Amino acid sequence: MPDTQLTTRPRNLSRQWLVGSLALVVLALLLWWFWPSPPEAPARGGPWRDGGPVPVRVANVTQGDFPVELKALGTVTAYNTVNVRGRVEGELVKLLFKDGQQVKAGDLLAVIDPRPYEIALQQAQGALQESQAQLRNAELDLARYRGLYAEDSIAKQTLDTQEALVNQYRGGIKSLQADVATARLNLEFTQIRAPITGRLGIRQADVGNLVSSGDALPLVVITQTLPIAVMFTLPEAELPAVVQQLRAGETLAVEAWDRSEKLKLAEGELESVDNLIDTATGTVKLKARFANAEEMLFPNQFVNVRLRVKTLQNVTLMPAAALQFGASGTFAYVVDAEDKVQLTPISVGASDGQLSVVEQGLKAGDRLVLEGTDRLRSGNKVEVIGDTPVAAQSAPATPEGKRAPRAQ
Repeated sequence: MPDTQLTTRPRNLSRQWLVGSLALVVLALLLWWFWPSPPEAPARGGPWRDGGPVPVRVANVTQGDFPVELKALGTVTAYNTVNVRGRVEGELVKLLFKDGQQVKAGDLLAVIDPRPYEIALQQAQGALQESQAQLRNAELDLARYRGLYAEDSIAKQTLDTQEALVNQYRGGIKSLQADVATARLNLEFTQIRAPITGRLGIRQADVGNLVSSGDALPLVVITQTLPIAVMFTLPEAELPAVVQQLRAGETLAVEAWDRSEKLKLAEGELESVDNLIDTATGTVKLKARFANAEEMLFPNQFVNVRLRVKTLQNVTLMPAAALQFGASGTFAYVVDAEDKVQLTPISVGASDGQLSVVEQGLKAGDRLVLEGTDRLRSGNKVEVIGDTPVAAQSAPATPEGKRAPRAQ
């Protein structure tokens, strides 16, 4: 038995080593099979090849006018908003408007049942006529009493009493005349007219409803939309540039854009600046006026505002995407006539996120690298890809999400 155990152990060890060796061989084969192969060199015109020219896209430096604009969020506000209510109580018998209709001041909108007020007017007029007849009779008696008193036929007390009676009737007539005027005014109030020119909202009452001046809901709301205002705020740091232009007598243009800043809704001008700065937010309120001829602006609408502070004439412009930042400041890669790049320090001013004003370092016609700057070093040979260089535009629209320019 001891000899058999010693013989079996070497055999088991040999079998374990054999299985382990086979497993290692299989693992090595799998690693070799699935190991990623090194990338092949791209063809001409593709991504950068080791040792070859660096492919880049370029754009030209241009000369042109640059509008310096301040951006803000604004709210459209109607110059006048009126809640139309009945001024007398009664049944609504006519509605003479449609929801959303444009009306002028004085247009008839609705009619309240006028019959009770016609009757009240007739009663007031009858009482007035009765009092006027009494006054005429008292005045005739007063004239006779004066004659009799002159002849010493009646006592002075009788004459004085008659004069007092005449004055009493005259006072009563003034009161009755006021009653007639009130009744006539109430009768006019049965015709509900537009107090201002504007656009109607959705009506809140129907024919047959009882209306009065104390109703919680108005009959309809009128908002003045032609012209219309936009309220917006600017940081106090940007206020001096605006005030400087206003004091110089300049008219500052204002544009209203939709939420995505892709559609310009209207053009207007700055109307006023608030007389104080909000200490809680460090901002100041401004108000712009828009003719709104196309009625693209509605009260309480949120818009993106662009306030044009000034326009820089005939300045050097570069694409903002070509601007680079380093430890020594801002610079750009300029492509020379031999298609080599030179790192050129530059100084820039106002920017709208797409174009930047070059104050120093570049001139019109210079070619700047837009794409591929991460692999460039000064003196590198480059390959300009694309049919023609991408030229900067002199008056671009600010794309969505870009930083607003600052007055310089």
